[in-house]
Amino acid sequence: MNPLVTGLLLAAMAPAPQPAAQPATPPSLCAIAAPCPRPLPVRMVVVTMFEIGKDEGDVAGEFQLWKTRRDLRQRIPFPHGYHDLYYNPDTQILGVVTGVGSVRSAAAITALGLDTRLDLSRAYWLVAGIAGIDPEDASIGSAAWARYSVDGDLAHEIDAREIPADWKSGYFPIDRKGPNDPAPARPNGGEVFALNPGLTEWAYRLTRDVPLPDDPGIARERARYTDHPNARKPPFVLIGDQFSAMTFWHGALLNRWANDHTRYFTQGKGNFVTSAMEETGTLQAIAYLSKIGRVDKDRVLVLRAGSNYTMPPPGVTAADYLLRENEGYAGLNASVESLYRVGNRVVEELLSHWDRYATTPPR
Repeated sequence: MNPLVTGLLLAAMAPAPQPAAQPATPPSLCAIAAPCPRPLPVRMVVVTMFEIGKDEGDVAGEFQLWKTRRDLRQRIPFPHGYHDLYYNPDTQILGVVTGVGSVRSAAAITALGLDTRLDLSRAYWLVAGIAGIDPEDASIGSAAWARYSVDGDLAHEIDAREIPADWKSGYFPIDRKGPNDPAPARPNGGEVFALNPGLTEWAYRLTRDVPLPDDPGIARERARYTDHPNARKPPFVLIGDQFSAMTFWHGALLNRWANDHTRYFTQGKGNFVTSAMEETGTLQAIAYLSKIGRVDKDRVLVLRAGSNYTMPPPGVTAADYLLRENEGYAGLNASVESLYRVGNRVVEELLSHWDRYATTPPR
């Protein structure tokens, strides 16, 4: 198997490797799970989900560029989470790696939010990760700001080989009488999370002209999508919603299901653009923590960049394309670079004008 894919699988399935012995804990850091009279102030939390190998010096996953370019040099032991935290005491940026999947992300963010060593009460949160991207909307390397995250796991399922002929999918909402039931979505069922719309629009306006990386490899890949004009464009920044499911799905039929599911649970307001595995866990944890004042749920941004398409180009089967992608995502390098360029533009603006944004989120 391709070494890159091996690294991705290990990142998804294995516990995070702990760094080698470090210098003594800085005096300003309180003991774990103990009262802390002087918690570290945090202005920005960058949430990533995995790193391929080491945190520095090899092929970059989601975390590495943030750690090196933002000088997240202070290690904070985090044994009650997936991966140690890293912090810059000058800029007060905190870097987090949750682990892959909504279960790990929910557990890690809950543990982080309850950590007495950190003051997260005024922190902004940037979830920055790679994703599958719908070729109907954008190209690999493109970066999408989400207004909604919709859960694709909380549902009924019948194997596709057994579904009735008039069903579009074997998946349907947990309280509906099949996928054709016109009844509206149940309120507060846990399937949809709406982000602060003013903050999302602000982030998009700020970053829509950020130049994104392009290269011959991803240009060749997007040229294959002859039926999808947006998939053929060079990488760009857009607003597009996120579909969160623990299963790595692929293909035109499931792509239609993700679009339908997103429209259904957002009452037609959302548009599926990116697929990933963690947001509903992350956002549920933040919603609960916000109720006790540990964090502010209105300061959360979700940015996903396309590392691969969610359906194959014309003339290629879903199975063949998925198996080829397992040998290495065509847009991995471009997507992690896009995440940093776009996300860092927001980080710079927030921190450079903290006197303006500390008390009131931008709109």
